[in-house]
Order: sequence, then structure tokens, then C-alpha cells
Amino acid sequence: MNDAAETPRTNVPELSVSELALGVKRVLEDSFGRIRVRGELSRVNIAGSGHMYSDLKDENAVINVVCWKGTMSKLSIRPEEGLDVVVTGRMTSYPQRSNYQLVIESMELAGEGALLKMLEERKKKLAGEGLFAAERKKKLPFLPQTIGVVTSPTGAVIRDIMHRLNDRFPRHVLVWPVLVQGKGADEQITAAIRGFNAMPAGGAVPRPDLIIVARGGGSLEDLMAFNEENVVRAVAESEIPLISAVGHETDTTLIDYASDMRAPTPTGAAEIAVPRRIDLLAQTRENEQRLTGATDRLLRTLKERTQSVGVRLGDPTRLLEVKTQSLDHVSHKLSTVFDRIIESRRTRVIESGAKLRHPRALIQDKAQKLDYASRSLTAGFDRLLEKRNARLSEQAARLRMPKSLLDEKQRELTMHAAALARLAPRLTADKEKELSAATRMLDSLSYENVIKRGYAIIRDENGKAITKAANLNDGQNITIELGDGKKDATIGTGSAKSQQSLF
Repeated sequence: MNDAAETPRTNVPELSVSELALGVKRVLEDSFGRIRVRGELSRVNIAGSGHMYSDLKDENAVINVVCWKGTMSKLSIRPEEGLDVVVTGRMTSYPQRSNYQLVIESMELAGEGALLKMLEERKKKLAGEGLFAAERKKKLPFLPQTIGVVTSPTGAVIRDIMHRLNDRFPRHVLVWPVLVQGKGADEQITAAIRGFNAMPAGGAVPRPDLIIVARGGGSLEDLMAFNEENVVRAVAESEIPLISAVGHETDTTLIDYASDMRAPTPTGAAEIAVPRRIDLLAQTRENEQRLTGATDRLLRTLKERTQSVGVRLGDPTRLLEVKTQSLDHVSHKLSTVFDRIIESRRTRVIESGAKLRHPRALIQDKAQKLDYASRSLTAGFDRLLEKRNARLSEQAARLRMPKSLLDEKQRELTMHAAALARLAPRLTADKEKELSAATRMLDSLSYENVIKRGYAIIRDENGKAITKAANLNDGQNITIELGDGKKDATIGTGSAKSQQSLF
């Protein structure tokens, strides 16, 4: 018997690990080349490269699934955790890990219930962000000048909207054509809403004052473009007020919650957008009638009130007569008071004038005082000089002052006397100038300069000036002072005209 164990002989071919893995891969791909599988997405992971790696599971098993980047962009729904879907693809394996996996080629929701579940979860998410809050909603304009409509240009929706607008109140309409279902519809709707908002105010194309997003009825799958998150966010972010009008009255999409107003139908959106012109005209006529009636009633009330007040006031003519009489009485009293005041002031002026001395007398008095002061000053200088000479002689006699010194003192004294004599006229010169100025002022203010221009002053026997003819009596002696002298006269018994001519 040999020590070395003999190798058992077999007809099973020997395979490498790679050969086995590739074989399994070929079997899977040949046996399950195209299959449809229903399950729940789990552990969804979208890599930085854009590929999706996830699990598809049910209550008993789990299959790895992969969706390449090129296929991801073509899917009709966005893969999410916990979504119940039906995927179409092919089975293959991943030899490096000995895993089999399903390569997804298309994906759809597994029934309407799954779709509703996804929409409900999306609604909660967007509501949590505040996109459906009431305080975000804007007030619709009462009468928009331009209306922007986002819809299909070929469907009946745009015709219904235009027809209803023309019936109610024709407005300028801008249509942004978009797909309303199928792949890419959500992106076009989003671009249209944001495009209207991006239009500049006052541009060549008028910026809409209101936007209507509209579509006709359809199944839940047909309306999915209006449930997409990017469309809902565009509606919520719109600065222009927006009305959603998608489907029939029973259809509800997520943009209905984000819009500023939901219309049950596209035709209803047109009714909400503008008022009925005929209703406005009727309301205007009714307001006009109410305003006219209120104005008439107010005028009647004011007229009756005015008449009532007028009756209580009495006859204005009588009130005017009383006021006229009072005015005449006050005017008479005022005139009398003015006359008395003027006469009193005139008498006071005359009395003050009589007390004043004649300017010539004042000038003569001042001249006499000045002459007396000048003589007194000269005499005082002479006496002072004599006293100084006598005192000097006495001092010289007592001191026996030499004759030369005495002569020198006398010369100094004579010089001082001469200086004093020269100073005296200088001291009186200023006074003479003041006196001359006062004289000129008195002459300019003197009444004598007035009567030299042809006037006269009449005085009575007491020298009092007479200013009124009523103060003259027949036979009264008067003095008439003219510019070149005075004349005595007597008032004769003549007419009033002759008496007045005397003045």
C-alpha cells in the first residue's frame, strides 16, 4: 500500500472563483433578462457620481437594487425611503462581493394608494416649511390690467378662460405655453411661473398683475406635474398673486395649498380673476342714484334749517336800521370828541407859545450875559494883574530885589496877562458859536418866517392868536401881523363873505 494518498478521480470540471462568479452572472442575466418586481424602497443612497444604490424589500426578502445616473434622470418619480414601487429591470451579480442585484431601468408607483401616501408625506413636509401658511397668501387685484396664463396652448382650457374673460371683462392676456403632464412638465411650469415674475415692470411686454396656472381634468398620475416639489415652491415664491385651476372641482393638487386662491375649474379661475362689467355698471348706477338721493335729502334738510333760523333772526332791514343809527350816533360823538381834543390841544399850544419869550429877547439876553461875562473876565484879569504887581512890589521892597530881577518878573507878569487876554476871546468863541446855532434854529422855527411867505397872524386885544372866524365879533379890535410889520384893525358889520375875506 502506497504512503501517499491517491487523488480521487472525478469528471466534475474544476472552476476558478472568477469563472464560477461569471457563470452565475451569466445564468442570472439569461434567466432574468427583463423582470418587473414590486417592493418597498429601503436604504436609498444616491452617490456623488449620481448613481443610486438601494434595497427593494417585502416582508420576507431583500434584494439589492442599483439605478445608473443616466436612468435616474429619466425616472417618472423621485426615489424616496419607504416608497412602494414597481421597478422594471434585469438581474445581474456583483462578482467582487458575490451579491446579486437588480439593475433598474424604470420605476413607477405601486398603485394609487402608494401615490397618495407619497403626496401626503410631501404635503406634510412642505407645510412644515410654511409654504401653505395663510399669512403668505397675497390679495388678488380687483381689476388686473394684464393676466398671465400658464397652460397648454392647444387644449380647451385656454379657450374657456379667454371666452369667460371676454364675457365678463376683457383683459390683456399673456399665455406661457407649457406641457401639463408627462416628463419635463414640472420643469416647464416652474420656469413659466418664475419667468412671469422676472419680467420687468414697465417693459415692452407688460408684466402680469395676476397669474393663472390651469389644466383640465385627468387621473392622479396625469396631474402629478402639479404635485412636484419644484412647482409648489415656485408657486409659493411668486411675487405676483396666483390662482391655481387644475383639474375639476374634486381634484386637489399641492399647488392648490400654496397658491393665493384655488379655483374649482379653469373657467372658475377666469370668474375669480375679473368682476362682471355689467355688475359694475349696475352698481355704479345704483351708487349714483343713492348719492343723488342723499344729496337731495341733505339740501332739503339744510334749506328747512336755514328757513327756520331765518324766521328766528327777524327782518335784516330792521337790524340794519338799528346798526346804522348807532353808527351815526357814534360818528357824531367821535367827531365832537375830536373837535374838543383838537381845540384843547390848540389852546394848550397857544398858551405854551404865549409863555415863550421872543427869540430876539432871548438872543439879546444871552448877548448881554456874554458881554457882561466878557467885561467881568477882563476886569478880573486887570484886578488880578494889579494884585500880582502890588504883591510883587511888596515882596521886592521887603527883599530889596534887584531892579533887573524885578523887571524880569514884571515882564513875565505882562506876558501872562497878555496870554490871558488872548485866551478870553477863545473861551467865549465856543459860546458864541452855540449862540449863533441856536439863533439860526430859532429863526428857522419862528412863525415870522412863515408869515413872510404871505401869511398873517390875527391877535385880539390881549395879544392872543385867533384861529377861527367864529371867535371874531363885530366891532372887535384886532392886530394883524404881517411879514413886514403890524396893523391895527376893527371888525366891521359885513356879510359872512366879507368877514372871511379878511383872512
